[in-house]
Amino acid sequence: MRAKTVLPAVAMTAVSMVLTLAVVVMWLGAAMPWLVALVVGLGIDGGWLATLAYERRLAAQGDHNRTVTAVGWSFGVLATAVLVAHALSVEHSAGAWLAVAWLPLAAKALWLVHGMWERTALTPVALDAIRGIQQEARDEAAVARARLRAEAATEETRLTAVTEAGARVARVQARTAQTLSSAWSTLETARQGEDTGRALTSVTTRVTPGVTPRWELPVWGPTEPVAGRSLEAAPALTDDALDVIVDDIRTSETPALSYREMAARFRAAGHSASEVRLRAAWKRVA
Repeated sequence: MRAKTVLPAVAMTAVSMVLTLAVVVMWLGAAMPWLVALVVGLGIDGGWLATLAYERRLAAQGDHNRTVTAVGWSFGVLATAVLVAHALSVEHSAGAWLAVAWLPLAAKALWLVHGMWERTALTPVALDAIRGIQQEARDEAAVARARLRAEAATEETRLTAVTEAGARVARVQARTAQTLSSAWSTLETARQGEDTGRALTSVTTRVTPGVTPRWELPVWGPTEPVAGRSLEAAPALTDDALDVIVDDIRTSETPALSYREMAARFRAAGHSASEVRLRAAWKRVA
């Protein structure tokens, strides 16, 4: 990598020094002996080369001197000025000479780039460590992305399963509600039918002769809760007392009340008895 920056700088410097020397000899050779012109050209190139060598020595030591740098740029500007002045003084090929007049400054710029590269260059060990760190970071990022994608897929599957289960539950509930509605509709139709009581009475007459109960099927609708009472306020009743109370309530109206109505009035009156005892008393008095 070092050769990629130093070789262009060396080549540009060599071409600039040759052009500067040739221009000085051709330009000043007509006004003075060519040996004097050669010495002037070598002096410009030598000063430039000496300051460049000193700058490279300081750079190798990790040091920097602004004075040396300024002198080096001065020689580069002087060489560029000589080339520009020569190009402007010739009548023919002025454009060609102006096209190469920037080479000394370009050479200085290339040496500046090479110096910056040297200050930021790293050893192969450091470069390998950096590549290892970058590869590790890429691996961790890839693993994290894979983990996120897997978690997203799992969550999507879970949500799909929950949604499908909820839909199945909703369908089952809808079918159950429809079945219950149909059953209660059938019971309501049977309860309000004119022949329902007569048919049930004809069935039970042979079982319980002389008794004409009032048949009522259950009603689908809201119920009114009965306030509970403490045992001290409603003591337990004996079977005889319970039979008397049940019979009084049942026969308080004509026709006799149904078990459901009797039970509601029994509890509303503040009496206390279990459902089993109350139904047994109803059977005894009915």
